[in-house]
Amino acid sequence: MRMNLIQGIGQIYIPVKELDRAITFYRDILKLPLLFQAGTLAFFNCGGIRLMLSPPENEDFATSSPILYLSVESIDDAYAQLKNVGVSFIDQPHLVAKMDTTETWMSFFRDSEHNLLALLCEKTT
Repeated sequence: MRMNLIQGIGQIYIPVKELDRAITFYRDILKLPLLFQAGTLAFFNCGGIRLMLSPPENEDFATSSPILYLSVESIDDAYAQLKNVGVSFIDQPHLVAKMDTTETWMSFFRDSEHNLLALLCEKTT
């Protein structure tokens, strides 16, 4: 019997320039629970997936940046709430795909460290 090598996402690394500023953004603006901080590492819970924020340990990590697609129940409400507290959006919520009775909506924004993130909402029509 063949087992799957990859079992899921255990952690996502997000490079940051200023850890304290990034912690404030993810904890206070995005309202993600801070699990713990250890030295220059900060760990958050994002719906069961652990996010690790840290300054890059070397040049290989300095330019890497994942795009996190943060699931929300109402993209319009989440967009309005985040915009209201000063989050800088690149675009407004928009339809990116429609399949059968499901529409996928997104809106992209930058965090305090200029990493790209997105709100993601799946609407049943």
